[in-house]
Amino acid sequence: MRVLLVEDDESIAEPLAEGLSRYGITTSRVVTGAAALAAEPGDFVLLDLGLPDIDGIDVCRRMRQVSDVPIIMLTARGDETDRVLGLEIGADDYMAKPFSTRELVARMRAIGRRTRPAPEPAAPALGPLTVDDRTKQAWLHGELLPLTPKEFQLLALLAADPGAVVDRRRILETVWEPNFFGRGKTLDFHVATLRRKLGDPAWIENRRGVGFRLVVPS
Repeated sequence: MRVLLVEDDESIAEPLAEGLSRYGITTSRVVTGAAALAAEPGDFVLLDLGLPDIDGIDVCRRMRQVSDVPIIMLTARGDETDRVLGLEIGADDYMAKPFSTRELVARMRAIGRRTRPAPEPAAPALGPLTVDDRTKQAWLHGELLPLTPKEFQLLALLAADPGAVVDRRRILETVWEPNFFGRGKTLDFHVATLRRKLGDPAWIENRRGVGFRLVVPS
């Protein structure tokens, strides 16, 4: 983890940076608000309020306008107004000096767990076939398949649980619409077209009278 420490007091900054290093945290330090606004914020900002040029509250406000980096305010101020204002303008936490490095790291980790973005779901990959529901595209052997929207929806539904049989009624109601009353051969036509584009009919297995399932051809 890389931390930007905004602290003008050497007697506080040096032991804090040393303490953070014991937890594997790399610290980059600046001593003014202007320098903080110009610096790379890294993964976390530890922001002193009593800076020599710009008040830390204003630094926090301006940082939050351009970045969602987690910010913890560090200050000797005991005024509740400062604490409330700092949190209202975007600080994630507030710690009054003096504080222990251990507690600070614990709070940083807690904030990191809350603010860490959820990972994007991986696109299902079945052998040489990849289906990406985010982009509504599919690739076979690295080549983009020229699928229509309905063909992609059909393939994505089967790929969501490869090997499992999806019954005809569920396919029609998911890919087309609930209570679908179109031509009886609509689904069979799209399956045939999809098989042709996949290059091997064995990709989609027909369970007569039940439905279809997606399998990787042997």
